[in-house]
Amino acid sequence: MVKDVTHRLVPAPAGRIHLAEQGTGPLVLLVHGFPESWYSWRHQLPALAAAGYRAVAVDVRGYGRSSKPDDVSAYRMLDLVEDAVAVVQALGERSAAIVGHDWGAGIAAHSALLRPDVFHAVGLLSVPYAPRGGPRPSEIFAGMGGDEEFYVSYFQEPGRAETEIEPDVRGWLAGFYAAFSADTMPAPGAPDPHFVTRDGDGTLRDRFPAKTPAWLGTHELDVYAGEFERTGLTTALNRYRNMDRDWEDLEAYDGAPITQPSLFLGGSLDASTTWLSDAIAAYPTTLPGLRGSHILEGCGHWIQQERPAEVNQHLTNWLAGLSS
Repeated sequence: MVKDVTHRLVPAPAGRIHLAEQGTGPLVLLVHGFPESWYSWRHQLPALAAAGYRAVAVDVRGYGRSSKPDDVSAYRMLDLVEDAVAVVQALGERSAAIVGHDWGAGIAAHSALLRPDVFHAVGLLSVPYAPRGGPRPSEIFAGMGGDEEFYVSYFQEPGRAETEIEPDVRGWLAGFYAAFSADTMPAPGAPDPHFVTRDGDGTLRDRFPAKTPAWLGTHELDVYAGEFERTGLTTALNRYRNMDRDWEDLEAYDGAPITQPSLFLGGSLDASTTWLSDAIAAYPTTLPGLRGSHILEGCGHWIQQERPAEVNQHLTNWLAGLSS
């Protein structure tokens, strides 16, 4: 357990959202990515609380103790934005700053885009904001990799990734975290863990390193593995299975900028940052309210867990500046 954190369940459109809360003051909503939970913010909750904020980390719909609808389409972006709004309202607040990592960055960005009346500032970790546009996402991903298949396409087929993961959830998670951590990721030139072979027999874990990143101790892995052993991975993977629905749902927002004060933090060794460098370069247009964009040298994908002190400093500085 994380010290001085209060856990509660609050009502949301799909039933309930579980959250972990620490501190008092202006609300900061923290949204995790795949395959994580509220626990990925364990280093930020006390830091934000100490800086005078009410820090709240949620289990996204489909994760942990939050509701897990059976319908695949229940994990579209519009529904996740409604969940974020419901949490703010359930906590008795009228507005919040929202900060997300990985898929949580997408949820945070679209919460700010669709509900600027609720979310007055947005922080994005690891995954840059790129406005809706272009071809269907499934068509883009299907064309990536040449002789190999991109992991997003692999995840989009119901049941396929589950067949790989479910027999050994703990081992798979450990390998997935290691594959995208700065200190354990495969060396340049090694087979890329973002891809699988197209022969039908390949798996992601074929390319996972047999090492453990420094940030992932036995206890941390126990927490994550315990959650996913209990819930399974399907409802978490369903986020990937709604990308075309999101593209259709958000047609009216094609090319739309997010104008609220914003922050971006990325890792220099994270493919989410390097592959999407054009999205970062477009920030003067897509994030005109940007207050800071920082690339942490030598950092991988799990940025707030790999480099918590630096992330905490950037977050608290940015939040403090919102009132100036």
